[in-house]
Amino acid sequence: MPIVDSVLMEIEQEAKTTQRVLDRIPENKLGCKPHAKSYSLGQLGLHIARAQGALAEAASKDTHEIGNMSQPEPASRKEILDTFAQSTAKATQILAKMDDARLMAMWTLTKNGKVVLSMPRVSFIRAIMMNHIYHHRGQLSVYLKLLDVPIPSIYGPSADENPFG
Repeated sequence: MPIVDSVLMEIEQEAKTTQRVLDRIPENKLGCKPHAKSYSLGQLGLHIARAQGALAEAASKDTHEIGNMSQPEPASRKEILDTFAQSTAKATQILAKMDDARLMAMWTLTKNGKVVLSMPRVSFIRAIMMNHIYHHRGQLSVYLKLLDVPIPSIYGPSADENPFG
C-alpha cells in the first residue's frame, strides 16, 4: 500500500471528528478569548479550518518560506465551516498526487531565507499538518467547555456525549 493511502485515510477519519467540534462553535461567541494572549474562538476555529489545505500546499513544494502568521477573524461560523470543507478537499487533492519517493524526500521550512527545519516530507505532513490540527482541536474543545457548549465525542465519550451508551 502506498504511504499516502494511510495518510489520506486518517485525514478522512479525523475530518469527521474535527467537523463535529467545529459544528459546535456558537455564532454569537466568535470573539470570545479564554485569555488575553489567546486567539479568539473564531480565530482558532478558522485556523483549524484553513490549516490542512495551506500546509498541504506548503508540503507540495521542496522548500517553504514562513509568511504572515497572523490569524484573521472570521465573519461568521459559516465561513469557518465552508473553509474547513474546502481546505480538507484541497489537502486530499494535493496529497493524493504524492508517491512514496516524494513523501520520503526532504522538505525544508525557512524564515527570512534561513532554514528553520528540514525533515522527510511525510514527517512534516504527520507532525505539522495533521498533529497540528489535533492539537488545536483539543484547544478548541477547551474553549467550548469554558463557554458551556457540550463537547462532542472525539476519541471516545466526553462528559457531554457518549457514542457507546
